[in-house]
Amino acid sequence: MRMGRRGMMLGATALCGAAPFPIGAARRREADWHALAQDVKAEMAWAWDAYRRQAWGKDEIRPVSGSFSSFPLKTHHLGLTIVEALDTLWVMGLDERFQQGVDWVKAELDFDVDGDVSVFETSIRFVGGLLSAHHACGDPVLLAKAKDLADRLLPAFQTPTAMPWRFVNLKTGVGRESVTSPADIATYLPEWGTLSRLTGDPRYAEAARKATAALFARRSRLDMVATQIDVLTGAWRSRTATVGSYCDSFFEYLWDGWQLFGDAECKRMYDICTAAILRHQPRWQRGRLWFADVDFETGATVSTVQDELASFYGGLLGQGGAMREGAAYTESWAGVQARFGVLPEGYDYATGAAAQPTNALRPELADAAFNLWLLDRDERWREIGRDHFLAMKRWNKAAYGYTDLADVTSVPKRQADHCPGYWWSEQMKYYYLLFADTPRFDYRTNYLSTEGNVLLGFRHGADG
Repeated sequence: MRMGRRGMMLGATALCGAAPFPIGAARRREADWHALAQDVKAEMAWAWDAYRRQAWGKDEIRPVSGSFSSFPLKTHHLGLTIVEALDTLWVMGLDERFQQGVDWVKAELDFDVDGDVSVFETSIRFVGGLLSAHHACGDPVLLAKAKDLADRLLPAFQTPTAMPWRFVNLKTGVGRESVTSPADIATYLPEWGTLSRLTGDPRYAEAARKATAALFARRSRLDMVATQIDVLTGAWRSRTATVGSYCDSFFEYLWDGWQLFGDAECKRMYDICTAAILRHQPRWQRGRLWFADVDFETGATVSTVQDELASFYGGLLGQGGAMREGAAYTESWAGVQARFGVLPEGYDYATGAAAQPTNALRPELADAAFNLWLLDRDERWREIGRDHFLAMKRWNKAAYGYTDLADVTSVPKRQADHCPGYWWSEQMKYYYLLFADTPRFDYRTNYLSTEGNVLLGFRHGADG
């Protein structure tokens, strides 16, 4: 397997970089980061124990009330939090808790349910989570469960365009809702390619590649994709191009297909899409870089509101070689974080106002900081991650875990009552890996999925 760009750049940094401050100061600073990592680990353990007491086997805990909610099925629980948390627990060295989760999955997790699920969400969360847990401990039952689930999702790709239905029934394989997004269509190759490699069954990687190629082939003359397309006809149902919600992980997985598998066609598609974005979407406002939503056929601005989900994009740009733009965009979001304390779901860069004042306990800025830090080891990215963690700890902590916020502009910030599954898989892992320098993770050669699942880079036989 080829070394990713992360690994190659880190090697160059290690050879060429000079220490930015005296050795004694460096050691004190590392001790501070390690202490912060232990704080992250302690918070993860505390939240897991609260989940185990209040909502064990349920999908998502409600941290204020101590109750729970289901996702991705409406009325049936699949233990989403357990699957999402597994590889984070392992990389933190919380081995007893990791084994608690593995034991539950092996005894209780069953996908033979008559219910519709999002193909995209179920794949990145459950298929990816089971594969990363298998990567952590090697248990073949976890791999078998990932394969069983992928087999249940695979019928969704049987459309005239090879692009999948948005929803599929886990028992019958019947698809539903043909109008869907680039993210829903093309966020599969790392998980499904890994599954093909591990099982020797090429169907999963083939389905993922065909869907991605079919979407890319329908790009506009500006080499841009829009937010909505009909998978039965291939006709676009939107004209809006964005780096945020609906399109974000499509771009991410083009790069990831190259990084993880050396897929040259993925690299070609990534380069074309990124060149179009950098040509048509950058906007500078008050010295800050933003990426406007634009018409995918004309490039004209259609909205100055930035989706918080887009804050991941600076890290992806850095991975793809556009480090200047990636760093600038991440600093733009860090400025919003400094202003509001916690990022709002929507931010209007033209007015400087929170366009959507809620906060869904999202990890994207921490994700960008982690990816940029892997590239150049600049302490600035650790600082952004630290501020993200400490603000979360101040405002999002509730009686039974960490919760989303109803209003980041209120004083004090008003809590809602929901901890999304991705919290366990993403930002807690990004924080820990940023601060810990753990021997359980290969900082030179690694791969984390859009859901933060580690599919490459765990080191075994090392203490956490």
